[in-house]
Amino acid sequence: MKNFALLGVGGYIAPRHLKAIKDTNNNLIASLDKFDSVGILDSFFPNSDFFVEFERFDRHIEKLKRQQNIQLDYVSICTPNYLHDSHIRMALRRGADAICEKPLVLNPWNLEALQSIEKESYSKVNTILQLRLHPSIIELKRKVDLENKNKKYDVDLTYITSRGNWYDVSWKGDESKSGGIATNIGIHFFDMLSWVFGDVQENIVHLREKDKSAGYLEFEHARVRWFLSIDEKTLPNEIKQKGQRTYRSITVDGDEIEFSGGFTDLHTKSYQEILKGNGFSLQDAKQSIEIAHTIRNKKLEIKGEKHLFL
Repeated sequence: MKNFALLGVGGYIAPRHLKAIKDTNNNLIASLDKFDSVGILDSFFPNSDFFVEFERFDRHIEKLKRQQNIQLDYVSICTPNYLHDSHIRMALRRGADAICEKPLVLNPWNLEALQSIEKESYSKVNTILQLRLHPSIIELKRKVDLENKNKKYDVDLTYITSRGNWYDVSWKGDESKSGGIATNIGIHFFDMLSWVFGDVQENIVHLREKDKSAGYLEFEHARVRWFLSIDEKTLPNEIKQKGQRTYRSITVDGDEIEFSGGFTDLHTKSYQEILKGNGFSLQDAKQSIEIAHTIRNKKLEIKGEKHLFL
């Protein structure tokens, strides 16, 4: 049984991490969040200590180590994106491995700094890239690997996940903290595309607004038109008529990749692999971080194939 701490336990994604820690028969010794509505802990680790101030959390971890010889093995990080690299460094300094939600960091140079600290600490940084564990995506990669290496697939990626007015007021609406739409909701898809189709060769941005973004990516084996949005007005009419607020579609050469289901246990699968020493590394996360950073900073262009929704 390994000892875990969790930062950001009051956040949206934290319950998946709590479930993964529980499902893999490990122990949560402490958690932290400045938001104190964390009754979710009762469903998983009611005896875990909880803190709203980092200093008291840090003191508690030190006390457990010095007075009870309880060593922290892993720190799970579900905090806002801009805090990830700081919290990863804290985990490594504590001699623990880090398990961090997407995006691992906002900028490529943050990644390089972590790589140096990781070597010095002899601990490991693991990132959650759960789409790589989804059966449909694994099958797509297997198909691409088996087919003609010179072929370039035509891919359309559309992801619309409606958000209310709260989003803009929260840290997620602040690009300096979230990285904007392409980073906050697109990073998993960019990682999945680069994992399946190889190194990126061209990155063109057609649209970049606070609530939507679109562009063209060319990989070794794919030409990708992508569109990301949190604006419910961009939902297709048939989705609106059903009363749904989310639309997700990936087509490869016109064929839809079905992956609407199969997400329930992907965090648990991620933890199982991490505990075996097979977690996704800083290097694994690198290309998607570079893609998102470029999208955030590059000038808009009119060249390249445009997504149908534009």
